[in-house]
Amino acid sequence: MKTVLVAFLLLLTGTVSQATEKPEFALNLYGGQMTGNHFEDFLLGKTVDAKESYLLAVTLARRIGGYRNLLSYEIEGQVVRHFNLQTHWEFNLLGVIRWELFWWDDWLDTSAAFGLGPSYATEKPPVEIANNGDTAQFLVYWMLELAVAPFAERPELELITRIHHRSDAFGLVAENGGSNALVVGLKYRF
Repeated sequence: MKTVLVAFLLLLTGTVSQATEKPEFALNLYGGQMTGNHFEDFLLGKTVDAKESYLLAVTLARRIGGYRNLLSYEIEGQVVRHFNLQTHWEFNLLGVIRWELFWWDDWLDTSAAFGLGPSYATEKPPVEIANNGDTAQFLVYWMLELAVAPFAERPELELITRIHHRSDAFGLVAENGGSNALVVGLKYRF
Protein backbone atom coordinates (compact mmCIF):
# COMPACT_ATOMS: atom_id res chain seq x y z
CA MET A 1 0.00 0.00 0.00
CA LYS A 2 2.88 2.36 0.78
CA THR A 3 4.30 1.83 -2.73
CA VAL A 4 0.96 2.72 -4.34
CA LEU A 5 0.66 5.84 -2.19
CA VAL A 6 4.22 6.99 -3.01
CA ALA A 7 3.66 6.38 -6.75
CA PHE A 8 0.40 8.36 -6.62
CA LEU A 9 2.07 11.27 -4.83
CA LEU A 10 4.93 11.30 -7.32
CA LEU A 11 2.45 11.41 -10.18
CA LEU A 12 0.66 14.37 -8.59
CA THR A 13 3.76 16.35 -7.75
CA GLY A 14 5.70 15.67 -10.94
CA THR A 15 8.96 15.32 -8.99
CA VAL A 16 10.02 12.13 -10.73
CA SER A 17 13.05 12.60 -12.97
CA GLN A 18 12.43 12.17 -16.67
CA ALA A 19 13.37 8.81 -18.14
CA THR A 20 14.92 8.55 -21.59
CA GLU A 21 12.34 8.01 -24.32
CA LYS A 22 12.54 4.43 -25.56
CA PRO A 23 12.29 3.47 -29.24
CA GLU A 24 8.85 3.09 -30.81
CA PHE A 25 9.01 -0.65 -31.65
CA ALA A 26 10.04 -3.81 -29.81
CA LEU A 27 10.58 -7.29 -31.20
CA ASN A 28 10.36 -10.07 -28.60
CA LEU A 29 11.51 -13.65 -28.93
CA TYR A 30 10.74 -15.93 -26.02
CA GLY A 31 10.24 -19.55 -25.14
CA GLY A 32 8.94 -21.44 -22.18
CA GLN A 33 7.20 -24.40 -20.69
CA MET A 34 3.51 -25.04 -20.10
CA THR A 35 2.40 -25.74 -16.54
CA GLY A 36 -0.57 -27.18 -14.70
CA ASN A 37 -0.55 -24.22 -12.33
CA HIS A 38 -3.04 -21.42 -11.92
CA PHE A 39 -1.43 -18.01 -12.45
CA GLU A 40 -1.70 -17.04 -8.77
CA ASP A 41 0.48 -20.05 -7.87
CA PHE A 42 3.47 -18.24 -9.40
CA LEU A 43 2.80 -15.10 -7.36
CA LEU A 44 2.43 -17.14 -4.16
CA GLY A 45 5.64 -19.09 -4.71
CA LYS A 46 4.00 -22.51 -5.08
CA THR A 47 5.81 -25.40 -6.75
CA VAL A 48 5.68 -25.31 -10.53
CA ASP A 49 3.78 -28.23 -12.10
CA ALA A 50 5.75 -28.35 -15.36
CA LYS A 51 4.24 -30.17 -18.35
CA GLU A 52 6.22 -31.73 -21.20
CA SER A 53 4.93 -29.07 -23.55
CA TYR A 54 6.77 -26.00 -24.78
CA LEU A 55 6.17 -22.82 -26.73
CA LEU A 56 8.18 -20.41 -28.83
CA ALA A 57 6.80 -16.92 -29.53
CA VAL A 58 7.69 -13.99 -31.75
CA THR A 59 5.96 -10.71 -30.95
CA LEU A 60 6.01 -7.21 -32.34
CA ALA A 61 5.01 -4.31 -30.10
CA ARG A 62 4.54 -0.64 -30.91
CA ARG A 63 4.50 2.18 -28.38
CA ILE A 64 1.37 4.27 -29.02
CA GLY A 65 1.58 6.72 -26.15
CA GLY A 66 2.57 7.35 -22.59
CA TYR A 67 2.18 9.42 -19.47
CA ARG A 68 5.04 11.56 -18.11
CA ASN A 69 7.64 8.92 -18.99
CA LEU A 70 6.21 6.84 -16.16
CA LEU A 71 3.83 4.73 -18.25
CA SER A 72 3.78 3.67 -21.85
CA TYR A 73 0.89 2.25 -23.81
CA GLU A 74 1.60 -0.37 -26.44
CA ILE A 75 -0.12 -2.72 -28.82
CA GLU A 76 1.41 -6.14 -29.40
CA GLY A 77 0.79 -8.97 -31.84
CA GLN A 78 2.03 -12.47 -31.09
CA VAL A 79 2.61 -15.61 -33.13
CA VAL A 80 3.15 -18.64 -30.89
CA ARG A 81 4.10 -22.21 -31.85
CA HIS A 82 3.50 -25.04 -29.38
CA PHE A 83 5.66 -28.20 -29.29
CA ASN A 84 5.59 -31.73 -27.87
CA LEU A 85 2.22 -32.42 -26.15
CA GLN A 86 0.68 -29.64 -28.22
CA THR A 87 1.50 -28.86 -31.83
CA HIS A 88 -0.82 -26.00 -32.68
CA TRP A 89 -0.37 -22.30 -33.42
CA GLU A 90 -1.65 -19.51 -31.17
CA PHE A 91 -2.30 -15.88 -32.16
CA ASN A 92 -2.72 -13.08 -29.63
CA LEU A 93 -3.39 -9.36 -30.00
CA LEU A 94 -3.16 -7.24 -26.86
CA GLY A 95 -3.06 -3.80 -25.39
CA VAL A 96 -0.19 -3.30 -22.96
CA ILE A 97 0.44 -0.83 -20.16
CA ARG A 98 4.08 -0.61 -19.05
CA TRP A 99 5.48 0.98 -15.89
CA GLU A 100 8.78 2.50 -17.02
CA LEU A 101 10.38 4.21 -14.03
CA PHE A 102 12.10 2.48 -11.12
CA TRP A 103 14.47 4.13 -8.65
CA TRP A 104 17.32 1.79 -9.64
CA ASP A 105 17.06 2.51 -13.41
CA ASP A 106 20.43 4.32 -13.39
CA TRP A 107 22.04 0.95 -12.56
CA LEU A 108 19.63 -1.49 -14.23
CA ASP A 109 16.94 -0.15 -16.55
CA THR A 110 13.75 -2.04 -15.65
CA SER A 111 10.12 -2.05 -16.74
CA ALA A 112 7.05 -4.07 -15.76
CA ALA A 113 4.07 -4.64 -18.04
CA PHE A 114 0.57 -6.08 -18.14
CA GLY A 115 -1.16 -6.92 -21.41
CA LEU A 116 -4.67 -8.12 -22.23
CA GLY A 117 -6.49 -9.13 -25.41
CA PRO A 118 -8.03 -11.92 -27.49
CA SER A 119 -6.31 -15.26 -28.11
CA TYR A 120 -6.99 -17.80 -30.82
CA ALA A 121 -5.54 -21.34 -30.95
CA THR A 122 -5.73 -23.28 -34.23
CA GLU A 123 -7.06 -26.28 -32.26
CA LYS A 124 -8.25 -26.92 -28.72
CA PRO A 125 -4.98 -27.11 -26.76
CA PRO A 126 -4.54 -30.59 -25.22
CA VAL A 127 -2.80 -29.22 -22.09
CA GLU A 128 -5.80 -26.95 -21.45
CA ILE A 129 -8.16 -29.92 -21.84
CA ALA A 130 -6.03 -31.99 -19.44
CA ASN A 131 -5.92 -29.15 -16.89
CA ASN A 132 -9.57 -28.06 -17.12
CA GLY A 133 -11.62 -30.90 -18.64
CA ASP A 134 -12.33 -28.80 -21.75
CA THR A 135 -11.34 -25.55 -23.42
CA ALA A 136 -12.09 -23.37 -26.42
CA GLN A 137 -10.01 -22.16 -29.31
CA PHE A 138 -10.96 -18.53 -28.63
CA LEU A 139 -10.04 -17.33 -25.13
CA VAL A 140 -8.71 -14.21 -23.46
CA TYR A 141 -4.95 -13.74 -23.23
CA TRP A 142 -3.01 -11.77 -20.65
CA MET A 143 0.61 -11.50 -19.68
CA LEU A 144 2.76 -10.10 -16.91
CA GLU A 145 6.27 -9.13 -17.96
CA LEU A 146 9.43 -7.98 -16.23
CA ALA A 147 12.10 -6.55 -18.55
CA VAL A 148 15.66 -5.53 -17.65
CA ALA A 149 18.44 -4.06 -19.80
CA PRO A 150 21.66 -5.45 -18.25
CA PHE A 151 23.98 -4.62 -21.16
CA ALA A 152 25.17 -1.00 -20.82
CA GLU A 153 26.81 -1.13 -24.25
CA ARG A 154 23.58 -2.48 -25.84
CA PRO A 155 20.63 -0.65 -24.17
CA GLU A 156 18.29 -1.74 -26.97
CA LEU A 157 18.55 -5.37 -25.76
CA GLU A 158 16.55 -6.46 -22.74
CA LEU A 159 16.02 -9.76 -20.97
CA ILE A 160 12.37 -10.56 -20.33
CA THR A 161 10.37 -13.02 -18.31
CA ARG A 162 6.61 -13.44 -18.59
CA ILE A 163 3.62 -15.33 -17.39
CA HIS A 164 1.92 -16.33 -20.66
CA HIS A 165 -1.73 -16.91 -19.79
CA ARG A 166 -4.84 -17.98 -21.73
CA SER A 167 -8.10 -17.71 -19.81
CA ASP A 168 -11.82 -18.41 -20.01
CA ALA A 169 -12.20 -15.04 -18.21
CA PHE A 170 -14.17 -16.56 -15.32
CA GLY A 171 -16.65 -18.12 -17.77
CA LEU A 172 -17.10 -14.98 -19.88
CA VAL A 173 -15.83 -16.46 -23.17
CA ALA A 174 -15.90 -20.22 -22.45
CA GLU A 175 -17.14 -22.58 -19.77
CA ASN A 176 -13.69 -24.07 -19.18
CA GLY A 177 -10.20 -23.51 -20.41
CA GLY A 178 -6.98 -21.71 -19.82
CA SER A 179 -3.32 -22.35 -19.40
CA ASN A 180 -0.15 -20.83 -18.03
CA ALA A 181 3.42 -20.92 -19.20
CA LEU A 182 6.55 -19.45 -17.68
CA VAL A 183 8.75 -17.96 -20.38
CA VAL A 184 12.06 -16.14 -20.81
CA GLY A 185 13.48 -14.34 -23.79
CA LEU A 186 14.92 -11.23 -25.41
CA LYS A 187 13.42 -7.87 -26.32
CA TYR A 188 15.03 -5.80 -29.07
CA ARG A 189 13.90 -2.15 -29.18
CA PHE A 190 14.19 -0.23 -32.43
